[in-house]
Amino acid sequence: MRTVDLKVKDVAFGGKGVGRDNGKAVFIPFTIDGERVSAKIVREKKRFAEAELVDLVEASPHRVQPPCPYFGRCGGCSYQHIDYEHQLALKFRQVQDVLRRIGKLADVPMRPIIPSPSPYGYRNRITVHAQDGLVGFFRRESHRLIDIEACLIARSEVNDALLDLRCRRVEDGHYTLRAEPGPRVFFQANDAVAGPLRDLIARLIPSGQELLVDAYCGAGFFAKTLLEKFERIIGIDWDTFAIEAARENASEKESYIAGNVDVELERLLHVDAVVAAVSAACSGDLRVRTRATTAKTTLIVDPPAAGL
Repeated sequence: MRTVDLKVKDVAFGGKGVGRDNGKAVFIPFTIDGERVSAKIVREKKRFAEAELVDLVEASPHRVQPPCPYFGRCGGCSYQHIDYEHQLALKFRQVQDVLRRIGKLADVPMRPIIPSPSPYGYRNRITVHAQDGLVGFFRRESHRLIDIEACLIARSEVNDALLDLRCRRVEDGHYTLRAEPGPRVFFQANDAVAGPLRDLIARLIPSGQELLVDAYCGAGFFAKTLLEKFERIIGIDWDTFAIEAARENASEKESYIAGNVDVELERLLHVDAVVAAVSAACSGDLRVRTRATTAKTTLIVDPPAAGL
């Protein structure tokens, strides 16, 4: 394995720094844009290489001491060595890059990221794994577990649940721990950011709208907030538990569909287009009526971390 000296030019999605060795991209974890590093190549592909940090030659002013004792070994976090303000700047650039490079969308208007009041102690749920008596998270780039006594980004109630789980004799498997006990329904993981995000969406949408399609609606986080702004609301999610929760106390204007979002969304939009076309044909003005109907349909897409 050879060692190379690199200047880190950027930080890619997922948290690895990116340098160049003879024109080839080299990904080095736990590095920051602007740093000079010595790194050992551990995997080399035709178009890129992966390396491990050997020595930090010139550190970034954004580098901080990671507060978690498991950081670097645990695969859960990738940015704790970077101050929070710079983390947000990096993630903003990463979203822009993904939209441009993969989505083929240039110059997409983006609002500033809503920061969390605290980058630690905020998660209202975590999923841990049990294997051969160990309870914790997977090691970085591995299927082996690292034993975790507490998770620094989780709320205290979640860590209390983790302690309780560790004190019991558990079978191998996955365990989702929540700050508040209840049915298995998806809610935003950061309560402190969820409220401002919901309020922002509500401010952006004027009143008097016709149809809202809330894709990956969960228990109706956005849909329930926007009830007064729409004549009709349709929520779609694959999680039957979440859809059942959304249907509880739903008004007449709300409909919730349990199913594959891609399939249901395509079917729904196709049906609406057909209805609009038939209506427009009866009025004798297909082009104008179809445009008007499309303009009054609002789509919210809030997919899981895996993406669309």
